[in-house]
Amino acid sequence: MIKLLRYLKTYIKECILGPLFKLLEASFELMIPLVVKAIIDGGIGEGNTSYVVKMVLLMAALGFIGLISAVTAQFFAARAATGFAAKVKSVLFAHMQTLSYTELDSLGTSGMITRLTSDMNTMQNGVNLVLRLFLRSPFIVFGAMIMAFTIDGKAALSFAIAIPLLALVVFGIMLATIPLYKKVQSRLDAVLRTTRENLYGVRVLRAFRRQDDESVRFTEENGALAKAQLFVGRISALMSPMTYVIVNAAVILLIYVSGGRVNEGALTQGDVVALYNYMSQILVELIKLANLIITVTKSFASGARVQAVLELSPSMTYPDTTEAERKENYPQEWVVTFQNVTFTYKGAAESSISDVTFFVLKGETVGIIGATGSGKSTLVNLIPRFYDTTEGLVTIDDLPVSAYSKADLRKKIAIVPQKAVLFSGTIADNLRFGNPDATDEELLEAIHLAMADDVIASKEKGLYEPVLAGGKNFSGGQRQRLTIARALVCKPEILILDDSASALDYATDAALRANLRTLKNMTVFIVSQRAASIMDADDILVLDDGVLVGQGTHEELLATCEEYKEIYASQFDDSKERGEASK
Repeated sequence: MIKLLRYLKTYIKECILGPLFKLLEASFELMIPLVVKAIIDGGIGEGNTSYVVKMVLLMAALGFIGLISAVTAQFFAARAATGFAAKVKSVLFAHMQTLSYTELDSLGTSGMITRLTSDMNTMQNGVNLVLRLFLRSPFIVFGAMIMAFTIDGKAALSFAIAIPLLALVVFGIMLATIPLYKKVQSRLDAVLRTTRENLYGVRVLRAFRRQDDESVRFTEENGALAKAQLFVGRISALMSPMTYVIVNAAVILLIYVSGGRVNEGALTQGDVVALYNYMSQILVELIKLANLIITVTKSFASGARVQAVLELSPSMTYPDTTEAERKENYPQEWVVTFQNVTFTYKGAAESSISDVTFFVLKGETVGIIGATGSGKSTLVNLIPRFYDTTEGLVTIDDLPVSAYSKADLRKKIAIVPQKAVLFSGTIADNLRFGNPDATDEELLEAIHLAMADDVIASKEKGLYEPVLAGGKNFSGGQRQRLTIARALVCKPEILILDDSASALDYATDAALRANLRTLKNMTVFIVSQRAASIMDADDILVLDDGVLVGQGTHEELLATCEEYKEIYASQFDDSKERGEASK
């Protein structure tokens, strides 16, 4: 949290003026008991009504000026706190965008959302309260004690005894609860993760009638969160009663001592009331300070979580510029090569890809097929360098992918992932993700190639039809075709379709592949579990448990690769289906 305070530099003025106006308010508040003392001793005691009225008006003026000071302080504190939170959010979100898939997998979606929302709100509240109360409360506590000593030293000894005891209670509880609040936030991550999964997968849950099981799971995790909150809450709750006990004991001691001093004639009744008022002020401020300490404790716990993400360095680094120029006019150049590539996910016991080697020429269509979990998606994710290889080398245009700047590498490659993701906005907004300057004609051309003409034709506003978050107002097949069109708008040198036609019927899939074959200079990777989708590819890679067990054309693999023959036979069990698939 301390390191994050550098983002308050922009709000130095607010950070100074906020506490200063609070101190001004506190100064007027410390004068109130003296005015009350004057009303009792100099007005009521002597029957001077005009003096009482005069002092009451003075008290009202002090209260009004204090109110103006408090409102002004609140304005500056709120401005600094909200600005600080907005800046840290921006920095955190931008930093998350730089993290590789490895770090994102480790953090988890729910953990990142919690840091951007709950943790950030806690930090904002902490900064707000600190600017308002961190100086004000101690100022009134010690100011009230000093003012009490100016009235009577012996009676004020109760203040000197109470304040150290109160400080011990407040800071002791704070130190005890800081690590506990960190555990509470981690429990909140788990609840958020479960909630997100249930909301996102509500259709699956209902299809398999798993609502009761998920309710039990949520109840357990929510119960663990509640238990952690109750435990730390009980400790924090000790602060108020313990401070009340100490302060009320000090009040009893004050009244006992000051009563004797009144009988001796050393104190007036107004002095006793003023001392009592100062003790009451200390009580109120210590309750505020206790709440401040609890909030600050939570803020430090949340700040530590945010800072941990900001200190997480990306496992991948990119050069500012591509280290070498691409070789031109070399038609037999290998566009993509995998040379003895092995890849293991962080924390995994076994490799997902093992010793894979293959070479791809410019303009080729490469099919990748294999059973579920065979490493198909992992393989193509290494081409745009979403992950770095554990062993071996991946090259594009005779250069290692690590030699490319991020901009140059992304410009060469467009990928359509397994999950078709659309963002809120319009169809045109989504299609221009990779090419903001694309014209409507270019968008329509990509839509035609992706066999999505009917999607646009069926929408009243065409390209500018609104898209809900996640594309929920489109069918699965429509989303897949639009994401393919989005990739084509980029006009990449390498196009990767990662099982991105799974929701399309055979005829549409075949027409799509026919359209892609018209793009002569584009190298295409098609990942699929359908043999029909990759039968016409120039080269087919067959993966089995991360190992490349077959490579060649459809006819060659039928003759030489048992795994491919099994996949093909399981999907085409009669000559009629073979004939329809090849059309």
